[in-house]
Amino acid sequence: MELAGAGLTLEQALNNLQQTEDTGLRYYAAWWLGKFRINTPEAIDLLLVALEDELDRSPDGGYPLRRNAARALGKLNEPRVVPALVRCLDSTDYYVREAAAQSLEQLGESSCVPALVQLLAGSVEAAVPVPGKPHLVQPYEAILEALGRLGTQEEILHIAPFLEHPVQKVQFAAARALYQLTQEPQYGERLVQGLQAEKLPLRRSALIDLGAVGYLPGASAIAKTLAENSLKLISLKGILEDHLSKQQDPLTLSSESIEVMQLMDDLL
Repeated sequence: MELAGAGLTLEQALNNLQQTEDTGLRYYAAWWLGKFRINTPEAIDLLLVALEDELDRSPDGGYPLRRNAARALGKLNEPRVVPALVRCLDSTDYYVREAAAQSLEQLGESSCVPALVQLLAGSVEAAVPVPGKPHLVQPYEAILEALGRLGTQEEILHIAPFLEHPVQKVQFAAARALYQLTQEPQYGERLVQGLQAEKLPLRRSALIDLGAVGYLPGASAIAKTLAENSLKLISLKGILEDHLSKQQDPLTLSSESIEVMQLMDDLL
């Protein structure tokens, strides 16, 4: 089986992931299987084995292959991988934990919520940088975003304190999660305020979050944000799709839908 533009056949990818002599080939194969959403039983079994790999180690002691395997499994829509991904939340590798949280969110598996909440232990006071590393002690953005999609009202108590975290992207992730769980405009407006951030990466994050939660009142502000039009279009597309999915009559465009479509046209 060969996929157009893929550079590998399925057989080659599976063989590359199974062999142990070349870690680079294994790393690429895991990415490839996720990229092309290959969810055959053999592919899934090999990716699950890769989650426990000990051969591919980075200079800082991390597990690159495990990271790619965790990311790939989130794209395969296979419930049986959930227990293995939950175990990855206890990994010593920050980036494995981050990939696992993101994949569990993608899979929409709410049974992992208690394990995600456990990673918020100590709340904001414990959410500090790791000395000598470019990240905090936990992948808080990924955890909060996953809880926003998978959690319930019970998780609000754990999420809300992170609105006051000193890292703005963590604040955005908390606002995103709280809006998803409550639909309260105050949290959407926190993200709209983020569109005015001085640094472009923060404005980009706010754009992504607003599109992800479908915050319709933020559409006009999104269109005016000092950022790439391509990213603004993605954000507006997310809002439009969310709004259309909630309409009782999908064949009739509301005035809000027409307004968002006009904003998108103006950016093209």
